[in-house]
Amino acid sequence: MAYPYSYYSCPCTDISHRNDPTAESIQSADEEEGEQKTFDPRNPRANFSLYPLDHLLWCEDCHDIRCPRCTVEEIVCWYCPSCLFEVPSSIVKSDGNRCTRNCFNCPACTAPLAVSTLDIDNPGLNTGPWILACEYCNWTSLDINIQFEKPNNIYGQLARLYQPQVFKTPSKVSNETEAAEDSDIELTHDAKFSRLKAFYQNQMSNSNSSNPLMTPSGELSYNSPSSVARIVSLYTSTGAHGKKPIGAPAIMRESIDPSEGLFAIDPAAEAESVRRQHEQGWDGTVSTAQQAEQLHPVRFIDDLKPTATLLRTKRSKRCRTCRHILVKPEAKVQSTRYKIKLVANNYVPAMTVKPLQTPSATSTLDLAALPPLKASQILLTLTNPMFDPIKVTLATPSQTPGRFSSRVTILCPQFSIGANTDVWDEALSGNDGKAKGSNNSKTGKPASESETRVAEAGKIWEKGRNWTTVVVEIVPAAIEVKVLLDEDLDEDEDVLEIPVFVRVEYEGDEIGRSAAENNRERREKRELAYWCVLGVGRIVRLGGRAS
Repeated sequence: MAYPYSYYSCPCTDISHRNDPTAESIQSADEEEGEQKTFDPRNPRANFSLYPLDHLLWCEDCHDIRCPRCTVEEIVCWYCPSCLFEVPSSIVKSDGNRCTRNCFNCPACTAPLAVSTLDIDNPGLNTGPWILACEYCNWTSLDINIQFEKPNNIYGQLARLYQPQVFKTPSKVSNETEAAEDSDIELTHDAKFSRLKAFYQNQMSNSNSSNPLMTPSGELSYNSPSSVARIVSLYTSTGAHGKKPIGAPAIMRESIDPSEGLFAIDPAAEAESVRRQHEQGWDGTVSTAQQAEQLHPVRFIDDLKPTATLLRTKRSKRCRTCRHILVKPEAKVQSTRYKIKLVANNYVPAMTVKPLQTPSATSTLDLAALPPLKASQILLTLTNPMFDPIKVTLATPSQTPGRFSSRVTILCPQFSIGANTDVWDEALSGNDGKAKGSNNSKTGKPASESETRVAEAGKIWEKGRNWTTVVVEIVPAAIEVKVLLDEDLDEDEDVLEIPVFVRVEYEGDEIGRSAAENNRERREKRELAYWCVLGVGRIVRLGGRAS
């Protein structure tokens, strides 16, 4: 793990009665208690609320951080990643969420397949037959004895090759001779499923003819207008209690022969699989990754079939609380732009940590091996991304939570940060954009003496145009080896993580003012408070070294 790092806590995990209007008092009490309670980064629940800043979004209506758990995704469009063809959502379900053009993946290495001709003597004549070939592993459709008559509509040609055998429904089977003939035909998985589906649809339509959700074809439908009309008719018809009496449904039977979808395990087929496995060995069997890409389970390399490319989606995100749009990409498939993208980087101050370098220090502080029981100083820099100046208040417990507590002190917990203005405006104003610490500005010492200054309580270390640096003093805890022998050390328990409560105050434009007041400078005070965790480094164990 790279040190240092900073994670931000989303407040959605602390809201337990968000949608319960009768529990407002309980919620307010929980919020007050949550502000006073120290955030514990070692709590198992903290793993679900800590995110890097670039993984978080921002809601302008709620004025709060939004994580993936407190957002709702909506599909904007479906498209194929190979040909970038947009697929209407109405036919996605019928096509099996796959591209219906010439986009196929290699069953051996999952690389895209290309359509090539076997007539290499006359490549310009565009004559067949045609095959699917992989340019990465040299797999071709000839390995499974498949050729195509035309170079286009490969999906349709494969569908005709894999089309289920034409069969007769159980109601149309006249005698046992026809059923026996059907059982001799080797059917695909889709054909077997089609027979079983047709049988049960026939059974359900006969036994549940009065079911209001049953369509005439024997399928259940919950969205059609006819189903809604049948449900309403149950309660509008006259009866003993205002409802239409419904009789007991008939007993459904199970399938009994192959014509109805019953296929028993063939011992001869199993013996043939064992024989092929002995002959081909390990190299002839499919891997787990190859089997996962197939529509139906297969055992051998010779049974692999090319699969159509899975469709992808463009999705927008909304705030789960106010339904405000946070992210909305452009509907055009070829475009990678966003119409709306409210990321937290543009609203929440970024926090960075680095060791304090002083000329008097003999060596640089190694964050991967922090010395225990020795006071060290680090620099905490906060950068303001907004166009308004902010006031920041930092709070941290004197001792970090956990079995091994380290002492932490922020020398300057309250300070202000300038607005993120244009760099040229600052250059034209004559400010160099970098002010030394408050030691310089108040004592008037020259810049050469600032290199030897010492961090003092209540004074910032360095300040720039839209950033401010303060000093944090840490005393890592002592982790003895003898303690580790008696009890195992938890994962990353020797990492120094500092929970910091950040409160940001600033003035923003007033929301909801009329158009006549747009020219007036009306500002309102806003406040943002959240917890974050600073991972400083790993502590060296007494009598040993950092793991």
